[in-house]
Amino acid sequence: MKTEIIHSLTTTFEGHAQKTESGIEFWLARDIQHLLGYTKWDNFLNVVSKAKTACAGSAHPLADHFADVGKTIQMPKGAEKDVPDIMLTRYACYLIAQNGDPKKQEIAFAQTYFAIQTRRAELIEQRLLETERLVARKKLTLTEKELSAVIYEQTGGNQDFASIRSKGDQALFVFGKSTQAMKAQWQVPDARPLADFAPTILLKAKDFAAEITIFNSREHQLASESAIAGEHITNNDAVRRTLLERGSARNRCPRQRMSKRSNVALRPKTKNPSRSLIRWNLKRHAKKITRQTTHPEIRRNPAPRAIDAQEHSDR
Repeated sequence: MKTEIIHSLTTTFEGHAQKTESGIEFWLARDIQHLLGYTKWDNFLNVVSKAKTACAGSAHPLADHFADVGKTIQMPKGAEKDVPDIMLTRYACYLIAQNGDPKKQEIAFAQTYFAIQTRRAELIEQRLLETERLVARKKLTLTEKELSAVIYEQTGGNQDFASIRSKGDQALFVFGKSTQAMKAQWQVPDARPLADFAPTILLKAKDFAAEITIFNSREHQLASESAIAGEHITNNDAVRRTLLERGSARNRCPRQRMSKRSNVALRPKTKNPSRSLIRWNLKRHAKKITRQTTHPEIRRNPAPRAIDAQEHSDR
């Protein structure tokens, strides 16, 4: 297929896309009919019927992708006529193209076009979900750091933080499973924290319970490990019961792995992220860095210092 034809068809398909008031993208079947080279509506309906069968077989709700609507068309002498039409999602258009006549040039183009566009939309959705989980994980890390600080402020030490958090986890998980039991269930490596494999809803549940504990510990001046632990257990248990009432069973949630590369985004940024690069260049070229260098960090510290490795997230 010639390049100019591909560009023309791409522009035509995108030009017929519409959006609902809520921003949902759709096409009308009578527009797609002509774009795919079908002159008769009845012949096109046969293809739509096959597409609906394929949609039902893929466990996608049919009504979410094929919505029957009406359309008014102009008739001779100024008359109007209401005709049936169908609102189609991008996925529905993809299925129609896959079930069309491949001998038609338009169908051959649409099969590739909608396959690529559908996959692209899936990747975008996946990236958005991963981003949401990363944000939730980072928020939990910050909240638990604040909880550790509150424990130190209220009790004079934070050596009990791990114990308090573990008791809260046990109250949050269904059937009172401990952190170690959940790590075993999700096959989490010993060196990785459970939160790196927890689904987004569990991360947000842990964060919410910890936020309540922080507030109440300060509000009621809880000054002992047992008091704060009791408060944390109560809050996690309340969150657990709320989620169960709303139909969420966290012990049956599939684990979701957060890669170490993704986890880097959760670590606090250093004041000078280029230090490691400077040290690498020093080792490679064995050059002496003088005070005249333009880098502000080197002006303050002529000799490069070793930086302690960042502590891994608490298990």
